[in-house]
Amino acid sequence: MTASVPELWGCDFSSAPSRRKPIVLARGGLRAGRVLLERLETFETLNGFGQRLAEPGHWVGGFDLPFGLPRELVEQLGWQTDWLACMRHYAALSRAEIRECFAAFCAARPAGGKFAHRATDRPAGSSPSMKWVNPPVAYMLHAGLPLLLEAGVSLPGLCSGDEARVALEAYPGLLARSVLGARSYKSDDKAKQTPERLIARKDLLHALEQGTAPLLQAAGLRLKLSHAQHDELVADASGDRLDAVLCLLQAAWAFAQQQGGHARYGLPDFDPLEGWIVTA
Repeated sequence: MTASVPELWGCDFSSAPSRRKPIVLARGGLRAGRVLLERLETFETLNGFGQRLAEPGHWVGGFDLPFGLPRELVEQLGWQTDWLACMRHYAALSRAEIRECFAAFCAARPAGGKFAHRATDRPAGSSPSMKWVNPPVAYMLHAGLPLLLEAGVSLPGLCSGDEARVALEAYPGLLARSVLGARSYKSDDKAKQTPERLIARKDLLHALEQGTAPLLQAAGLRLKLSHAQHDELVADASGDRLDAVLCLLQAAWAFAQQQGGHARYGLPDFDPLEGWIVTA
């Protein structure tokens, strides 16, 4: 990479990484509208991933984990509404304390409205960041955001840091649904790793490589893969590697917005306590 052009990162995050379910980091770059996937890295520990984040570098990354909690939740719990103070308080809690606290919040609310939502959840179609099961995004926030803060990266609209390393909240499901609609393309359950999901991964990759996904089409971007990379992404029935690539493409869109003169990587004005999902 030249000094002026950052590397692009896309991260499929796990709050409890392991050999079976590692954190996946897609690394690539942008060349004349083509988003080149250069390599996939995996991390079996949070510490190992934190060390990678802390390394000197020049990148813009999309990370599949929430960067904030709903304002309604924070205010009702009486926590500080300054983002950094709130996140430091949250990081100091145990997972058991988080679960107990959030369960009590939900228990006091009516059926159909148990969870509080961030403003970004509706346009993104994402799970509420206070949800601790299926998927446990509350634990992803708890495990992942402190690593970004410790690494000293910049989180636009939330926290200043090293301007050469820029982290954005991404959500691969948003880009995938724009192509596939309600079709599922992945599952961690082997019994659900069906031929239909395999076909969906192939269809999704075809749209990404052709640049016909609406987000890519609007920005004049398309994904460039080798044959081996294509086959690897199709073969991963869990979808983790493909999700990392989807986050990479969202980071590419954000960088293209910044290059085009849109401040803050295409993020709109948003609540500085809650955060916002890029491209939503």
